[in-house]
Amino acid sequence: MSHSKYNKLLAEAMLELSRLLTKELPAKPPSPQKDRVVFVQQVATLYVRYIQIFRKLETIYDQMIQPQKRRAVRGILDSVIGRVLELKNELVEKEFSEYHYVNDILLSLKLTHEKLEIPIPHYFLSECSKVVQERKGMLTDLFKMMEVTESLGSLTTEEMSQEEAIKIIQIEERARQGRLRAKLTEESLRLNRRNAETLDQNSAAICIQKVWKGYVQRKKSKIAQREEMICLGMVMDPKYDGPSPAQIEAEAIDAHNSIKQKEVEESYQKSLEVVKNQLHEKEGYDIRKTLKSQIREWFFECRNATGVFPDYPDEEDGGSALIFMEKSPLQLMKEMDEAKNGASNTKSNGKEETKENEKAKKKGSIIVREEDEEAGLKMLPSAFLSELEARYKSYMDVWGTRDVSGCFHEEFDVELMKEELRKVVEAELRVQVDEEMRQELAELKLSVDKNMRVKTKADAKKKKVSGKSKSGKKKEKEKDLTADRTLESLCQELVEQGLLKQANNVKMKDYLGDYNYLGSTLRLNDIEPMPSLLDVRQVLSLYAVLPLGSQEVHEKAPLIKAILLVGPSGVGKKMLVHAICQDAGANLFDLSPLNIAGKYPGKNGLEMMLHMVLKVARLLQPSVIWINNAEKIFYKKIPIEDKELDLKQLKKELPELLKLIKGEDRVLVIGTTENPQSADTDSLCKMYTKIILIPRPDYGSRYILWKKLIKQRGGADTSPLFSVLAKVSDGYTSGRIVQTINRVVTKRRIQQQARKPLSASEFIPILAQMDPVFKEEEEALKNWYAMTPLGQKRIKAATGKGTKAPPPKGKVAKKKKKK
Repeated sequence: MSHSKYNKLLAEAMLELSRLLTKELPAKPPSPQKDRVVFVQQVATLYVRYIQIFRKLETIYDQMIQPQKRRAVRGILDSVIGRVLELKNELVEKEFSEYHYVNDILLSLKLTHEKLEIPIPHYFLSECSKVVQERKGMLTDLFKMMEVTESLGSLTTEEMSQEEAIKIIQIEERARQGRLRAKLTEESLRLNRRNAETLDQNSAAICIQKVWKGYVQRKKSKIAQREEMICLGMVMDPKYDGPSPAQIEAEAIDAHNSIKQKEVEESYQKSLEVVKNQLHEKEGYDIRKTLKSQIREWFFECRNATGVFPDYPDEEDGGSALIFMEKSPLQLMKEMDEAKNGASNTKSNGKEETKENEKAKKKGSIIVREEDEEAGLKMLPSAFLSELEARYKSYMDVWGTRDVSGCFHEEFDVELMKEELRKVVEAELRVQVDEEMRQELAELKLSVDKNMRVKTKADAKKKKVSGKSKSGKKKEKEKDLTADRTLESLCQELVEQGLLKQANNVKMKDYLGDYNYLGSTLRLNDIEPMPSLLDVRQVLSLYAVLPLGSQEVHEKAPLIKAILLVGPSGVGKKMLVHAICQDAGANLFDLSPLNIAGKYPGKNGLEMMLHMVLKVARLLQPSVIWINNAEKIFYKKIPIEDKELDLKQLKKELPELLKLIKGEDRVLVIGTTENPQSADTDSLCKMYTKIILIPRPDYGSRYILWKKLIKQRGGADTSPLFSVLAKVSDGYTSGRIVQTINRVVTKRRIQQQARKPLSASEFIPILAQMDPVFKEEEEALKNWYAMTPLGQKRIKAATGKGTKAPPPKGKVAKKKKKK
C-alpha cells in the first residue's frame, strides 16, 4: 500500500469519526427511545462503524513513522478502542446476550462479515517500556533454566546388571542379522526374476513405450482436469496458494518500516532531551519569573477580596495550577474550604450513603425496568467520548491543515516539539516555585496578619495528625508478606513450583472457524442461535486482549476481572487462554486445583501463595491467572477423589483475591470448565462476571478446520474431500479433528500423496474411535447457561419479544405473596 493510499485511508477514518462525534454529541440531548429493538439497532450501527474506524487506524498506526503524528493517532486509537468496548457493554446490557448478529446493518453499510473482525494492535507487543522488556528477559532466562533442569532430571541414571546389558545387546544383534538376511533374499529373488524374463529387443522397446505413453497421458489428463476445475471455479488456481509478488513486496516494506520506526523513535527521544535542556536554560528564568508574579498577584487579590491572605493549595490538589484556572479568588477559597470540610463529613455521611445504596441495589431492577418502560432507553455515560472529541480536535488543529501527500514518514517538527515540552518544563518548574512561594506566603502572613499565626500552627498540627492516621490506615490495609524479597526471587520460586508458566506459541488468529451467517434470521424467528467459533474469538478479543494490552483502555473501560469459559472437552478453552497471553503480551499464572495441590499447605501457606501470585502479577502486568477445572473449587458435593485437594479454604480466598484487583491492575482471572453443573451456580456466577459458552463447531467451521489444517501439513487442496469430512465429523470438537489429522496426515503419507491421494476412508475409522459431543451433554450445558444471570435475562426478554422490558421481579413476587 502506497503512502498516498495510507493518507487517503487516514482522511476517511477522520471524516467518519467526525460524523460519529457529531451524532453522539449533539447540541440537544436526544429523547429516550421506548422501543428496545430500535435502540439496540442504533447502538449496533454505532458499534459496527466504530469497528471500521478502529481497523483503519490500527493499519495506519502500524505503518506510520512520523513520531509526533503517531502519538496523536495513538491517543485517538486508544479512545476508539475504549468506545468500542463501551458500545459492546451497552449491547450486552440491552440485548441480554454476549453475541450479536448484525447482518442487516452490514448489508446497509455494504460490508462483509470479515469487516467485523477485531484486529489485535501490534503495539501491544512492540511498544513496551525498558522495564517491561528487562522483566520479560528475566522470565525467559528463568524458563530456560527450568527447562534445562527438567531435562537433566528426566535422564535416569539407574544401574544395570551385566546380564541385562548382554541380553539387550543380543536382541539388537539378532535383529540386525535378520534384517540383513531379508535384504539378501530379496535381492536374490529379483535377480532370478530378471533372468527368467528374457525378452527380445522389439518386445522390450514396446513394453517401455507402453509404460511411458501411459505415464504421459495420465499426466496430461490430470492437467486438463485441473484446468477445467479452475475454469469452473471449483478449485483455486495454484499460483494463488503461495505468496504473490505483491505480498512479498508488502512484507519487505513492513519490515523496512518497522526498522525505520525504531530509528526515528530513538532520534526523537534524543532530540526531546536536547530541546528540553535548551528550554530550561533559555526560558526557565522567564517562566519562573512570570509564575511568581502571577502567584503574588493572586495573594493580594484574595486579601483585597476577603481581607485575609489565602491558604496555599496542596501538592495533591495541583498546587498553584489551581490558581490559574478561570475562577475568581472567592470561588477558589470556597472550593478549598469545602474540600477541607468535606473530608471530615465523609465519615459521618458514609454510613447513611451505604444504607441508601443497599436499598437502591435491592430495588434497582424494579426502578430501572420501570424507567425503561415509562421514560425509555438511554445510552450509558461514556468515559471516552469527551476525551475522544478533544483528541480529534487537537489532531485536526495540528495535522488537519498540513499537506502530507508527498511523504508519509516526514521528519518531526521542532517547533511542535517545543510547544509540547514547554508544558512539561512549566510543570517541573511549578513544583520548585510552589515551595518558594509557600515560604513567601508564610512570611507575608507573619508580617501582615499576626493574628493568623496561632491558627496556622493549629492547622499544621491537625494536618500532621490526619496525615499520620491516613498513612497508618494504608499500612494496615496493604500488608506485604514478602517485603524483604526481590522480584527475581519471587518469580524463581513461582516458576519452580509450576505456578508461573510460559504460554504456548499460539495466537487468536490460529483459533479457526467461520461466521454465523444465519444468526439474524434465526432471531427473527424467535430461535436463539448457537455462536460460531469466530464469535467466541471476537468476544474474547474484546473482553480480554484489548483491555490487557492498553493501560489507558483498561482503566476507563467497563471493568472485567474474571471470565469463565464453559464448553465440552476439545473446543479450545486452553488454547484460547494461551492465545490471550500471547496477543496481549501477558504472563500466565496457573492456579488450577490440581496444579496447586500439596504445594502450599495450610491456611497460611495458601494466603502466602495467593499474595505472591497477585504481587508478581501486578509487577509483571499484564497478567492472566488461569484456573482450570474451575468447578472443583465450588463443588456442591466434593467427590471422594477430590477430597485430598482441600478446596474449602481456596473457595473463601479466591473471591478475596478478586476484590484486591483494582481498575489500574491489568490482571485477569480466567476459569475453564467442562462440567459446570457439578458446581454451585450462584457462587460460580459471583466469582466470574462474564461467562462465555463455547459450542462444538458448526459445518462452516469444520470445513475451514479440515481444509486449513490438512493444507498446513502438506495435503493437497481437494474440496470434495473437505466437504465430506465436514459432513461426517458433525458433533466432533476441534480438538478431535486436530488429533485425527495428526494421526493420518503424516510425513510418509504426504510422500505417497502423488500416486495415492487422500481419501475420507482414511479419516473415518480414526474419527470413529473418538467420542463426539452427544446431544445430552450439549443440552445440559445449554440448560446450565440458561440458569446464569445473563441467561435468565435473555429468557425473560424473549418472552416479551424484545419490544418491552421484561416484567420486574418485585411485582411478580408481590403477586405470589397475595395469592
